[in-house]
Amino acid sequence: MKKILLTGCLLLITACQSATPTLAPESAPTTTLPPTPVPVAETPTIPPAPTDSPTPAPPPLFFTDEFDTPSTFWQFFQTGGTDAPLTAIENGQLRVDISSPDTWHLGIHNAHTYSNILIRAKISASPSGSVGLVCRYNETQGWYEFNVASDGTYSALFGQWLAPGIAKYLPLATDANSGLNPGNINSEIGLSCQDNFMILYVNETLLRRLDVTRYGLAEGNIGISAASFVETPLTAFFDWVKVSEE
Repeated sequence: MKKILLTGCLLLITACQSATPTLAPESAPTTTLPPTPVPVAETPTIPPAPTDSPTPAPPPLFFTDEFDTPSTFWQFFQTGGTDAPLTAIENGQLRVDISSPDTWHLGIHNAHTYSNILIRAKISASPSGSVGLVCRYNETQGWYEFNVASDGTYSALFGQWLAPGIAKYLPLATDANSGLNPGNINSEIGLSCQDNFMILYVNETLLRRLDVTRYGLAEGNIGISAASFVETPLTAFFDWVKVSEE
């Protein structure tokens, strides 16, 4: 009996030992590291390319434009007519084409203003119309204009803008001259604005001296003009324009 009891106790002890859970070894915690940043190469800043061309220097106060290249200092205006005149530099000349009747075209050189000045030009034109010169042009006050026409007459005018594209002209003098032959215009003309006088020339010959005191224009830009009559078209050419002292 004792032997059996001992064996039962041993069995009991073994069973108790077997019931104790076996613990698994703890694993080391896993640490996730952030990715190593990759350096980003800096994009060089490129300055924008200039878009505006340099502003051309104005010509001297006294100059001759032989129309070899276009000039940004000529600004053109139309009064009357239904179609816009066309201007172009062609074969060393300034060409003006007017296709609609009763159309006036002014070209104003806006680089300088003048008080006493002489403007001359070598001109030619088709048989119907007039070509001329401008002095003391002022957008708000008016201008003086001298034109020679294909019918052999000349005119001196005082012009003023009433509204954009609408001008009024007051005749100061109109006459015929033997130096102007009816037909195609082909002459050298001159306009001098000196103090209170307009002085008109054709082929270096004095035509007339006009007192313009009452209109009171003291200074302004110089310019050119071309106009069509009822008959069209008109094509006018300026070989050169010269601006000088008297």
